[in-house]
Amino acid sequence: MFPPEALSDDGFLGGRLRILQPRQGYRAATDPVLLAAACPARAGETALELGCGAGVASLCLGHRVPGLALTGLELQPAYAALARDNAGGNGQALEVIEGDVAAPPAALRHRSFDHVIANPPWYPAGGGTPASDAGRETGLREALPLAEWIDLAARRLKPGGYLTVIQLAERLPDLLAACDRRLGSLDLLPLAPRAGRPAKRVLLRARKGGRGAFRLLAPLVLHEGAVHDGDRDSHSAWAEAVLRDGAALPFPAR
Repeated sequence: MFPPEALSDDGFLGGRLRILQPRQGYRAATDPVLLAAACPARAGETALELGCGAGVASLCLGHRVPGLALTGLELQPAYAALARDNAGGNGQALEVIEGDVAAPPAALRHRSFDHVIANPPWYPAGGGTPASDAGRETGLREALPLAEWIDLAARRLKPGGYLTVIQLAERLPDLLAACDRRLGSLDLLPLAPRAGRPAKRVLLRARKGGRGAFRLLAPLVLHEGAVHDGDRDSHSAWAEAVLRDGAALPFPAR
């Protein structure tokens, strides 16, 4: 577990959530907030986060949609303990199950959920320079193919349930290839850092048993202006609403 001096106390959603994170290790930034904002959950439903880390995405989702039953699966015990502490510190109920996406624990095998959300590791195994911190390396570099994350999500979804994933744009071919016939009505939302720049992240929403056509949505731009122009976030209006106020992302209705 992390000693207190190894943790920082960070604000999310404009300080509405206070999250303990390791000073050295895997640290959440905007991706889990955007992931939570893209999930179309409603009060009374159930949601599972695969690889919940310190719990940021689940707790952002629970803040926006009170009355959800939230569950997280986390491989690393120290991060699982942080997620439990963060849930309690923010007055939310989050069931955190320790286990591996590759071999789900018995506590998950016979359960199904209205929603599954995931921010899988970005980088394929075997390439690049490993992170100096083991927790950060585990969070960022996959130990099993992205397809196995999507497979587990599809198996744990109820019929008609929604999968929501955020991933690097360069991993989009792998992400789409992993969505087999169980998942349909795919909506892909590119996230561009600035107008005229290529998207660096994508959000994918899919429905179990969905039969709607694939839709490539117009990109959402995170920052105003052509370049960073000082010590400020310069978020676009929609990004400010999501990242500071906990608003939902504007996916068009089907």
